[in-house]
Amino acid sequence: MGIIFTIVSNLFGILPAQIVRHALDLVKETIDIYFLFDNSQTQKNMYDVFTTSIGIYGLLILAMAILKGIFLFAVRQTIIVMSRHIEFDLKNEIYAHYQSLPLSFYRQNNTGDLMARISEDVGKVRMYVGPSLMYLMNMFVLVVLVLSYMFSVNTRLTWWVLLPMPVLSASIFMVSTTMNKRSEEIQKSLSNLSTFVQEAFSGIRVLKAFAREDDSAKRFTTESDVYKSKSLALTRVDSLFSPTTALLIGLSTVLCVYVGGQEIIAGRLTPGNVTEFIMYVFMLTWPLIALGWTSSQIQRAAASQKRINEFLNIKSEIVSKKNIIQEIEGNISFQNINFVYPDSGIQALKNFNLEIKAGESVAILGTTGSGKSTIANLIVRMYDTTSGDILFDGTSIKDYNVQYLRSQMGYVPQEVFLFSDSIMNNAKFGSPNLSEEQIIQATKDADLYDNIMSFPDKFQTKLGERGITLSGGQKQRLSIARAIAREPKILILDDCLSAVDTNTENIILNNLQRIMQNRTSVIISHRVSSAKLADKILVLDNGEVVEEGTHDVLYEKGGSYRELYEKQLQTEEV
Repeated sequence: MGIIFTIVSNLFGILPAQIVRHALDLVKETIDIYFLFDNSQTQKNMYDVFTTSIGIYGLLILAMAILKGIFLFAVRQTIIVMSRHIEFDLKNEIYAHYQSLPLSFYRQNNTGDLMARISEDVGKVRMYVGPSLMYLMNMFVLVVLVLSYMFSVNTRLTWWVLLPMPVLSASIFMVSTTMNKRSEEIQKSLSNLSTFVQEAFSGIRVLKAFAREDDSAKRFTTESDVYKSKSLALTRVDSLFSPTTALLIGLSTVLCVYVGGQEIIAGRLTPGNVTEFIMYVFMLTWPLIALGWTSSQIQRAAASQKRINEFLNIKSEIVSKKNIIQEIEGNISFQNINFVYPDSGIQALKNFNLEIKAGESVAILGTTGSGKSTIANLIVRMYDTTSGDILFDGTSIKDYNVQYLRSQMGYVPQEVFLFSDSIMNNAKFGSPNLSEEQIIQATKDADLYDNIMSFPDKFQTKLGERGITLSGGQKQRLSIARAIAREPKILILDDCLSAVDTNTENIILNNLQRIMQNRTSVIISHRVSSAKLADKILVLDNGEVVEEGTHDVLYEKGGSYRELYEKQLQTEEV
């Protein structure tokens, strides 16, 4: 439809030039005769016919302009609207693909780069499939229509008018090649700039606390200068194109007048033909100028699509082999697990074995970097093991449907993340269909209910970015409430009480003791007080299990667990 509308709109665009030719030829042919009948009735009659004819020509030109406008509107409504639909689909495709990628992808790529590809790069691609495509089609159709008619009128004049065009084409090619390279550099620079800004605003509290605002501003200026210099380099190349185009089009006009004048003298053309040719030259001006702009847009779109494809071609390895969907009882078995982080190459677990029965609770203790959080990530299948296998109720974790498996777990991560929404919606995030009574009970179990009720808007209190409205302990407790509200079959607490005081910790632990009954629970902590609730305790060191047993057994053993316990007990007493 867009192609048809483009052809029709251009037909109505070139017809006025022919009407102008007929009008000028009419004037030339009749003006001398008109003056022969000076001050006579015949002259008056001729004048009436003459003005009527010119008026009809004028109305025809007006009608053609209106029709061209209508069909040009139709062109934009088809091609430009189509490009917006493509932009919509592409953004959704990229966003959906981002969500399907494993955690390792996000450890290797920064947020600013991800944002630039889904916004700036998609915008560049849309400019190609929309305006650029429209101008290319318009140029092609107009050039074919105009040149075919020009050659049919006078071949010699047409060739002279087209003489500067090869030079113009060569300059366009050279400019486009240079702009392609510089466009890629600009997009990379923009990604770096976006990443810097995103990190600065996310860490604004740290930045202000250390009084580093001026330093941050200087670093931003440095990044901006890099982007500015690359953009100016592109603009300098682009700025050469318009004057060159104007010069070559002006040369075509001069040649048209000069050679056209010779053809008139020779009797092969009329002044109307030359005027018509000049109008055709100016009709070709915009498509040729648009060709330069379109070429740069195509180069930018190619660079952007290349960047988009880099991420779209990355496939997630976290996929299900058999896509099993069945309710989990809660038996978990770690069998000879070795795990190496794919982005850093650090081995987090070595020959790790663990059996957890349904309804049993296990505490995992260890120093920083011992591999505690890695176990949590493997249970929720954020990563796949390097070697060995994890079994749920005797079935490999890789055989379960990933989304369904995670839906039966309640996970409280070490780094709490809350959304810029109400407390109620944050608590409901894991299961949006939960009732208000269930959310209230979950917040009571997490010892957060009284804090919430002290807020003016209570459960409808809006949280700032990343939950900045709440204190560190309140954020952790809301994260716990979010996990336990969905009543999961498996509960994973990854050092989730590190930001609360001892008294609050005891209240939450007493509530959790009731919640963990008949529910498989994995408590990851560096505090021994959290581990006392568990049926079984593991002590990790450098990715290996060094001690395993109950609190009493490990205390009597007098090893790493007892040393850790006594140190923390002395600290609490002090």
